[in-house]
Amino acid sequence: MTPNRRLLYLDWLRGLAALIMLQGHVFHSFLRNDLRDGNAYVFSQFVGGMPPAIFLFLTGITFGFLMYSLERKGVPPGRRWLTSLRRAGYLFILAFAFRFQLWAFSWGKSPVSDLLRVDVLNCMGFSLALIAVMSLFRTAERVRLCAILGAIIAAASPLVSQIDWTGVPWLVKSYLAPDPLFFGFFPWAAYVAFGVSFGSLLRLVNDYEQQSNLMLWIGLAGLVLALGAHQFSNLGISLYTKSDFWLDSPLLVAIKLGIILIGVAFAYVWHRQASASNWSWIRQFGVTSLLVYWVHIELVYGRWLGSWKENLTVEQTLLAACVVIGLMLLLSVIRTNFDRVRGAFQSFISPQPEPERVSGD
Repeated sequence: MTPNRRLLYLDWLRGLAALIMLQGHVFHSFLRNDLRDGNAYVFSQFVGGMPPAIFLFLTGITFGFLMYSLERKGVPPGRRWLTSLRRAGYLFILAFAFRFQLWAFSWGKSPVSDLLRVDVLNCMGFSLALIAVMSLFRTAERVRLCAILGAIIAAASPLVSQIDWTGVPWLVKSYLAPDPLFFGFFPWAAYVAFGVSFGSLLRLVNDYEQQSNLMLWIGLAGLVLALGAHQFSNLGISLYTKSDFWLDSPLLVAIKLGIILIGVAFAYVWHRQASASNWSWIRQFGVTSLLVYWVHIELVYGRWLGSWKENLTVEQTLLAACVVIGLMLLLSVIRTNFDRVRGAFQSFISPQPEPERVSGD
Protein backbone atom coordinates (compact mmCIF):
# COMPACT_ATOMS: atom_id res chain seq x y z
CA MET A 1 0.00 0.00 0.00
CA THR A 2 1.52 3.32 -1.07
CA PRO A 3 1.65 6.37 1.21
CA ASN A 4 -0.94 8.17 -0.91
CA ARG A 5 -3.20 5.12 -0.71
CA ARG A 6 -2.85 5.03 3.08
CA LEU A 7 -3.88 8.66 3.43
CA LEU A 8 -7.18 8.25 1.60
CA TYR A 9 -8.79 7.30 4.89
CA LEU A 10 -7.96 10.74 6.31
CA ASP A 11 -9.76 12.38 3.37
CA TRP A 12 -12.71 10.08 4.02
CA LEU A 13 -12.88 11.09 7.68
CA ARG A 14 -12.60 14.76 6.73
CA GLY A 15 -15.41 14.26 4.21
CA LEU A 16 -17.60 12.61 6.84
CA ALA A 17 -17.02 15.61 9.10
CA ALA A 18 -18.01 17.94 6.26
CA LEU A 19 -21.18 15.95 5.65
CA ILE A 20 -22.17 16.11 9.34
CA MET A 21 -21.35 19.83 9.37
CA LEU A 22 -23.62 20.52 6.40
CA GLN A 23 -26.69 18.93 7.96
CA GLY A 24 -26.01 20.57 11.31
CA HIS A 25 -25.77 24.06 9.83
CA VAL A 26 -28.88 23.60 7.69
CA PHE A 27 -30.90 22.55 10.75
CA HIS A 28 -29.45 25.42 12.78
CA SER A 29 -30.32 27.98 10.13
CA PHE A 30 -33.63 26.81 8.69
CA LEU A 31 -35.63 24.87 11.31
CA ARG A 32 -38.50 26.71 12.99
CA ASN A 33 -37.78 27.86 16.53
CA ASP A 34 -40.81 26.06 17.98
CA LEU A 35 -39.40 22.72 16.72
CA ARG A 36 -35.94 23.07 18.27
CA ASP A 37 -36.81 21.11 21.38
CA GLY A 38 -37.59 18.04 19.30
CA ASN A 39 -35.41 14.97 18.91
CA ALA A 40 -34.47 15.73 15.29
CA TYR A 41 -32.89 19.09 16.11
CA VAL A 42 -31.26 17.92 19.34
CA PHE A 43 -29.68 14.94 17.57
CA SER A 44 -28.61 17.07 14.61
CA GLN A 45 -26.82 19.59 16.82
CA PHE A 46 -25.35 16.95 19.15
CA VAL A 47 -23.75 15.12 16.23
CA GLY A 48 -22.94 18.48 14.62
CA GLY A 49 -20.61 19.28 17.50
CA MET A 50 -18.04 16.79 16.22
CA PRO A 51 -16.86 18.33 12.89
CA PRO A 52 -14.83 21.24 14.38
CA ALA A 53 -12.93 18.80 16.60
CA ILE A 54 -12.30 16.47 13.64
CA PHE A 55 -11.11 19.31 11.39
CA LEU A 56 -8.74 20.59 14.09
CA PHE A 57 -7.41 17.08 14.76
CA LEU A 58 -6.78 16.42 11.06
CA THR A 59 -5.13 19.83 10.70
CA GLY A 60 -2.82 18.79 13.51
CA ILE A 61 -2.02 15.54 11.68
CA THR A 62 -0.96 17.35 8.51
CA PHE A 63 1.04 19.80 10.63
CA GLY A 64 2.85 16.85 12.17
CA PHE A 65 3.53 15.51 8.68
CA LEU A 66 5.05 18.87 7.72
CA MET A 67 7.35 18.88 10.75
CA TYR A 68 8.44 15.31 10.04
CA SER A 69 9.14 16.09 6.37
CA LEU A 70 11.27 19.10 7.27
CA GLU A 71 13.20 17.09 9.85
CA ARG A 72 13.79 14.24 7.42
CA LYS A 73 15.18 16.68 4.83
CA GLY A 74 17.73 17.87 7.37
CA VAL A 75 16.29 21.36 7.73
CA PRO A 76 17.77 23.09 10.82
CA PRO A 77 15.38 23.52 13.81
CA GLY A 78 15.15 27.29 13.40
CA ARG A 79 14.09 27.04 9.77
CA ARG A 80 11.63 24.25 10.64
CA TRP A 81 10.00 26.60 13.12
CA LEU A 82 9.80 29.45 10.62
CA THR A 83 8.31 27.17 7.96
CA SER A 84 5.73 25.94 10.45
CA LEU A 85 4.89 29.53 11.34
CA ARG A 86 4.36 30.29 7.66
CA ARG A 87 1.82 27.47 7.49
CA ALA A 88 0.01 29.03 10.44
CA GLY A 89 0.17 32.43 8.72
CA TYR A 90 -1.37 30.96 5.57
CA LEU A 91 -4.35 29.75 7.61
CA PHE A 92 -4.67 33.17 9.22
CA ILE A 93 -4.83 34.77 5.77
CA LEU A 94 -7.57 32.34 4.75
CA ALA A 95 -9.44 33.01 7.99
CA PHE A 96 -9.48 36.78 7.51
CA ALA A 97 -10.31 36.44 3.81
CA PHE A 98 -13.25 34.22 4.78
CA ARG A 99 -14.50 36.74 7.36
CA PHE A 100 -14.10 39.61 4.88
CA GLN A 101 -16.10 37.80 2.21
CA LEU A 102 -18.96 37.10 4.64
CA TRP A 103 -18.93 40.70 5.85
CA ALA A 104 -18.85 42.13 2.33
CA PHE A 105 -21.70 39.91 1.13
CA SER A 106 -23.77 40.99 4.16
CA TRP A 107 -23.12 44.70 3.61
CA GLY A 108 -25.39 46.77 5.79
CA LYS A 109 -26.42 43.86 8.02
CA SER A 110 -23.08 42.75 9.45
CA PRO A 111 -21.09 44.94 11.92
CA VAL A 112 -17.44 45.67 11.24
CA SER A 113 -16.53 43.66 14.35
CA ASP A 114 -17.52 40.50 12.45
CA LEU A 115 -14.29 40.87 10.49
CA LEU A 116 -12.41 39.86 13.66
CA ARG A 117 -14.75 37.09 14.75
CA VAL A 118 -12.76 34.06 15.94
CA ASP A 119 -14.00 31.21 13.77
CA VAL A 120 -12.58 27.71 13.40
CA LEU A 121 -10.07 28.85 10.75
CA ASN A 122 -8.79 31.56 13.12
CA CYS A 123 -8.44 28.93 15.82
CA MET A 124 -6.46 26.72 13.45
CA GLY A 125 -4.07 29.52 12.54
CA PHE A 126 -3.57 30.68 16.12
CA SER A 127 -3.14 27.14 17.47
CA LEU A 128 -0.63 26.19 14.78
CA ALA A 129 1.33 29.38 15.43
CA LEU A 130 1.75 28.49 19.11
CA ILE A 131 2.28 24.76 18.58
CA ALA A 132 4.84 25.45 15.82
CA VAL A 133 7.50 25.51 18.54
CA MET A 134 7.18 21.72 18.64
CA SER A 135 9.01 21.62 15.30
CA LEU A 136 12.20 22.26 17.28
CA PHE A 137 11.99 18.73 18.69
CA ARG A 138 12.53 15.40 17.00
CA THR A 139 9.53 13.43 15.78
CA ALA A 140 9.73 10.78 18.52
CA GLU A 141 9.83 13.51 21.16
CA ARG A 142 6.96 15.34 19.49
CA VAL A 143 4.64 12.34 19.84
CA ARG A 144 4.95 12.45 23.61
CA LEU A 145 5.20 16.22 24.08
CA CYS A 146 2.16 17.09 21.93
CA ALA A 147 0.04 14.47 23.66
CA ILE A 148 1.01 16.01 27.00
CA LEU A 149 0.37 19.49 25.63
CA GLY A 150 -3.11 18.50 24.45
CA ALA A 151 -3.93 17.08 27.89
CA ILE A 152 -2.68 20.26 29.58
CA ILE A 153 -4.78 22.51 27.31
CA ALA A 154 -7.89 20.43 28.00
CA ALA A 155 -7.25 20.28 31.74
CA ALA A 156 -6.59 24.01 31.99
CA SER A 157 -9.74 25.06 30.12
CA PRO A 158 -12.07 25.23 33.17
CA LEU A 159 -9.41 27.26 35.01
CA VAL A 160 -9.14 29.69 32.11
CA SER A 161 -12.93 30.09 32.18
CA GLN A 162 -12.72 31.20 35.83
CA ILE A 163 -10.24 34.00 35.11
CA ASP A 164 -11.62 37.49 35.54
CA TRP A 165 -11.39 38.86 32.00
CA THR A 166 -12.66 42.30 32.97
CA GLY A 167 -10.62 44.95 31.24
CA VAL A 168 -9.12 42.51 28.74
CA PRO A 169 -9.90 43.38 25.09
CA TRP A 170 -12.70 41.20 23.79
CA LEU A 171 -10.59 40.02 20.88
CA VAL A 172 -7.86 38.69 23.20
CA LYS A 173 -10.45 36.89 25.28
CA SER A 174 -12.07 35.45 22.15
CA TYR A 175 -8.79 33.87 21.06
CA LEU A 176 -8.02 32.40 24.47
CA ALA A 177 -11.03 31.76 26.70
CA PRO A 178 -13.75 29.12 26.24
CA ASP A 179 -16.83 30.75 24.77
CA PRO A 180 -19.93 29.22 23.16
CA LEU A 181 -19.78 31.82 20.36
CA PHE A 182 -16.08 31.52 19.47
CA PHE A 183 -13.34 28.94 18.97
CA GLY A 184 -10.86 29.89 21.67
CA PHE A 185 -7.46 28.28 22.18
CA PHE A 186 -8.89 26.64 25.29
CA PRO A 187 -10.08 23.93 24.82
CA TRP A 188 -10.13 23.68 20.99
CA ALA A 189 -6.35 23.74 20.50
CA ALA A 190 -6.16 20.47 22.42
CA TYR A 191 -7.41 18.66 19.31
CA VAL A 192 -4.67 20.25 17.21
CA ALA A 193 -1.99 19.16 19.70
CA PHE A 194 -3.37 15.63 19.81
CA GLY A 195 -3.44 15.63 16.00
CA VAL A 196 0.23 16.66 15.79
CA SER A 197 1.08 13.84 18.20
CA PHE A 198 -0.90 11.33 16.16
CA GLY A 199 0.48 12.52 12.82
CA SER A 200 4.04 12.27 14.15
CA LEU A 201 3.30 8.75 15.38
CA LEU A 202 2.01 7.73 11.96
CA ARG A 203 5.25 8.89 10.34
CA LEU A 204 7.28 6.74 12.73
CA VAL A 205 5.33 3.62 11.77
CA ASN A 206 6.15 3.05 8.11
CA ASP A 207 5.58 -0.69 7.88
CA TYR A 208 2.16 -1.58 6.51
CA GLU A 209 1.43 -4.39 8.96
CA GLN A 210 2.70 -2.36 11.90
CA GLN A 211 0.42 0.51 10.96
CA SER A 212 -2.53 -1.88 10.66
CA ASN A 213 -1.85 -3.19 14.15
CA LEU A 214 -1.46 0.37 15.41
CA MET A 215 -4.87 1.30 14.01
CA LEU A 216 -6.52 -1.59 15.82
CA TRP A 217 -4.99 -0.42 19.10
CA ILE A 218 -5.95 3.17 18.29
CA GLY A 219 -9.56 2.15 17.76
CA LEU A 220 -9.58 0.21 21.03
CA ALA A 221 -7.96 3.12 22.89
CA GLY A 222 -10.56 5.49 21.45
CA LEU A 223 -13.39 3.22 22.59
CA VAL A 224 -11.99 2.97 26.12
CA LEU A 225 -11.32 6.71 26.26
CA ALA A 226 -14.78 7.73 25.05
CA LEU A 227 -16.70 5.27 27.24
CA GLY A 228 -14.49 5.86 30.25
CA ALA A 229 -14.80 9.65 30.05
CA HIS A 230 -18.55 9.37 29.54
CA GLN A 231 -18.98 7.11 32.56
CA PHE A 232 -16.82 9.35 34.73
CA SER A 233 -18.83 12.41 33.69
CA ASN A 234 -22.01 10.68 34.90
CA LEU A 235 -20.56 10.22 38.39
CA GLY A 236 -20.91 13.90 39.11
CA ILE A 237 -17.36 14.10 40.46
CA SER A 238 -15.29 17.12 39.42
CA LEU A 239 -11.81 18.37 40.24
CA TYR A 240 -12.91 21.92 39.50
CA THR A 241 -14.97 24.30 41.61
CA LYS A 242 -16.75 25.38 38.43
CA SER A 243 -16.92 23.78 35.01
CA ASP A 244 -19.40 23.76 32.14
CA PHE A 245 -19.43 20.29 30.57
CA TRP A 246 -20.50 21.51 27.13
CA LEU A 247 -18.05 24.40 27.10
CA ASP A 248 -14.75 23.65 28.83
CA SER A 249 -14.86 20.16 30.33
CA PRO A 250 -11.74 18.01 29.78
CA LEU A 251 -14.07 15.00 29.84
CA LEU A 252 -15.92 16.30 26.77
CA VAL A 253 -12.56 16.71 25.02
CA ALA A 254 -11.71 13.13 25.96
CA ILE A 255 -15.06 11.83 24.68
CA LYS A 256 -14.68 13.63 21.35
CA LEU A 257 -11.05 12.54 21.02
CA GLY A 258 -12.08 8.94 21.65
CA ILE A 259 -14.76 9.16 18.96
CA ILE A 260 -12.23 10.68 16.53
CA LEU A 261 -9.76 7.86 17.18
CA ILE A 262 -12.50 5.30 16.57
CA GLY A 263 -13.36 7.12 13.33
CA VAL A 264 -9.72 7.12 12.19
CA ALA A 265 -9.39 3.37 12.85
CA PHE A 266 -12.68 2.60 11.09
CA ALA A 267 -11.75 4.74 8.07
CA TYR A 268 -8.37 3.01 7.84
CA VAL A 269 -9.85 -0.49 7.96
CA TRP A 270 -12.58 0.49 5.49
CA HIS A 271 -10.07 1.81 2.96
CA ARG A 272 -7.76 -1.14 3.45
CA GLN A 273 -10.52 -3.31 2.03
CA ALA A 274 -11.59 -0.87 -0.68
CA SER A 275 -10.01 -0.36 -4.05
CA ALA A 276 -8.07 2.87 -4.50
CA SER A 277 -9.73 3.36 -7.88
CA ASN A 278 -13.24 3.34 -6.41
CA TRP A 279 -14.73 6.82 -6.21
CA SER A 280 -16.18 7.74 -2.82
CA TRP A 281 -18.62 10.63 -2.54
CA ILE A 282 -17.81 11.02 1.15
CA ARG A 283 -14.09 11.17 0.42
CA GLN A 284 -14.87 13.65 -2.34
CA PHE A 285 -16.07 16.11 0.31
CA GLY A 286 -12.81 15.62 2.19
CA VAL A 287 -10.68 16.51 -0.83
CA THR A 288 -12.34 19.93 -1.11
CA SER A 289 -13.45 20.46 2.49
CA LEU A 290 -12.24 24.07 2.69
CA LEU A 291 -14.14 25.06 -0.46
CA VAL A 292 -17.28 23.29 0.78
CA TYR A 293 -16.98 24.99 4.16
CA TRP A 294 -16.46 28.41 2.61
CA VAL A 295 -19.32 28.27 0.10
CA HIS A 296 -21.92 26.56 2.24
CA ILE A 297 -21.58 29.10 5.07
CA GLU A 298 -22.53 31.88 2.67
CA LEU A 299 -25.33 29.79 1.18
CA VAL A 300 -26.83 28.64 4.48
CA TYR A 301 -26.26 31.70 6.66
CA GLY A 302 -26.11 34.44 4.01
CA ARG A 303 -28.96 36.43 2.56
CA TRP A 304 -29.52 34.10 -0.41
CA LEU A 305 -32.20 31.93 1.23
CA GLY A 306 -33.50 34.47 3.72
CA SER A 307 -37.14 33.41 3.39
CA TRP A 308 -36.24 29.91 4.59
CA LYS A 309 -34.45 31.01 7.75
CA GLU A 310 -36.09 29.56 10.88
CA ASN A 311 -39.20 28.87 8.80
CA LEU A 312 -39.10 25.18 7.81
CA THR A 313 -40.55 22.02 9.30
CA VAL A 314 -38.37 19.01 10.12
CA GLU A 315 -39.25 17.33 6.83
CA GLN A 316 -38.59 20.48 4.83
CA THR A 317 -35.28 21.00 6.64
CA LEU A 318 -34.25 17.44 5.83
CA LEU A 319 -35.04 18.11 2.17
CA ALA A 320 -33.09 21.38 2.33
CA ALA A 321 -30.13 19.53 3.85
CA CYS A 322 -30.20 17.00 1.00
CA VAL A 323 -30.31 19.82 -1.57
CA VAL A 324 -27.38 21.66 0.05
CA ILE A 325 -25.37 18.44 0.31
CA GLY A 326 -26.08 17.68 -3.35
CA LEU A 327 -25.05 21.17 -4.45
CA MET A 328 -21.83 21.03 -2.43
CA LEU A 329 -21.03 17.60 -3.86
CA LEU A 330 -21.52 18.96 -7.37
CA LEU A 331 -19.28 21.92 -6.54
CA SER A 332 -16.62 19.59 -5.13
CA VAL A 333 -16.65 17.37 -8.23
CA ILE A 334 -16.40 20.38 -10.53
CA ARG A 335 -13.48 21.72 -8.51
CA THR A 336 -11.48 18.49 -8.65
CA ASN A 337 -12.19 18.12 -12.37
CA PHE A 338 -11.88 21.82 -13.19
CA ASP A 339 -9.21 21.49 -15.85
CA ARG A 340 -11.08 18.70 -17.60
CA VAL A 341 -14.39 20.58 -17.45
CA ARG A 342 -12.76 23.80 -18.67
CA GLY A 343 -11.15 21.97 -21.59
CA ALA A 344 -14.45 20.35 -22.56
CA PHE A 345 -16.26 23.69 -22.33
CA GLN A 346 -13.67 25.44 -24.48
CA SER A 347 -13.89 22.66 -27.04
CA PHE A 348 -17.67 23.06 -27.08
CA ILE A 349 -17.72 26.82 -27.64
CA SER A 350 -14.76 26.92 -30.01
CA PRO A 351 -14.22 23.51 -31.58
CA GLN A 352 -10.92 23.02 -33.29
CA PRO A 353 -11.11 22.37 -37.07
CA GLU A 354 -10.34 18.86 -38.11
CA PRO A 355 -6.96 18.53 -39.80
CA GLU A 356 -7.12 18.24 -43.55
CA ARG A 357 -6.45 14.82 -44.89
CA VAL A 358 -3.56 14.53 -47.28
CA SER A 359 -4.14 11.92 -49.93
CA GLY A 360 -1.40 10.63 -52.12
CA ASP A 361 -1.69 10.47 -55.90
